[in-house]
Amino acid sequence: MAQNPVIAIVDDDEGVRTSLASLVRSLGYEAQAYESGVDFLQHAPGDDPACMIADIQMPVITGDELQAQLIASGRRFPIIFMTAFPSEIVRQRVMAAGAQCYLGKPSSGDEIIRYLEAALAGHGPS
Repeated sequence: MAQNPVIAIVDDDEGVRTSLASLVRSLGYEAQAYESGVDFLQHAPGDDPACMIADIQMPVITGDELQAQLIASGRRFPIIFMTAFPSEIVRQRVMAAGAQCYLGKPSSGDEIIRYLEAALAGHGPS
């Protein structure tokens, strides 16, 4: 029996984690929520997720720093970034490093679903 794709959700805001996990589960995927990049790096299972939805502005390790650490350790999978504090410099950096997309907060469920399904289908960044 095929396992449902695992979507990692990394955000320091519990409300955002809860709502994203609910959205992901409503689509039939498994959601694994982490309150920080450090939490993901320390507690994520050995298998990488099919996709990650991550905040940019988080304490200790920002989303773009998390992306850089993952790439440096050879871990590559689609990442959908979300932020309440958009920055063109950060957007350019994460997109150049292979991010699936860079969304502002709040983003509509439909928009998140569209990018998530494109990532899972293997369609590149947009």
